[in-house]
Amino acid sequence: MPRVKRGPKRKNRRAKVLGLAKGYYGTKSKSYRMAKLQVEKSLAYAYRDRRAKKREFRGLWIVRINAAARENEISYSRLMDGLKKAGNDINRKMLADLAMTDPGAFTQLVGIAKQALGAV
Repeated sequence: MPRVKRGPKRKNRRAKVLGLAKGYYGTKSKSYRMAKLQVEKSLAYAYRDRRAKKREFRGLWIVRINAAARENEISYSRLMDGLKKAGNDINRKMLADLAMTDPGAFTQLVGIAKQALGAV
């Protein structure tokens, strides 16, 4: 069987990995062997954290909504229950934004939720 040296294919693959490792500290950006390991790990972290980011933001929105709701004498869970019963399908991202930027509008939504809870 003839010997295969791979030529540019091998060089291009290594250049691609070293390009991804650019900016890493020390050997991790210079040595192909170390760079390959670090790039694999970095890509795994990136994949994992794109999903974790969604969870973290949802948690942040809930904290903000709860803080604003308690200023209006209602708990987060009662607020969400009241909004659901009132047929209001505004999402947590928008609620958190309203709580931060427009407290008046948020207070109106709290009123709607309290009214729906009182009627049931």
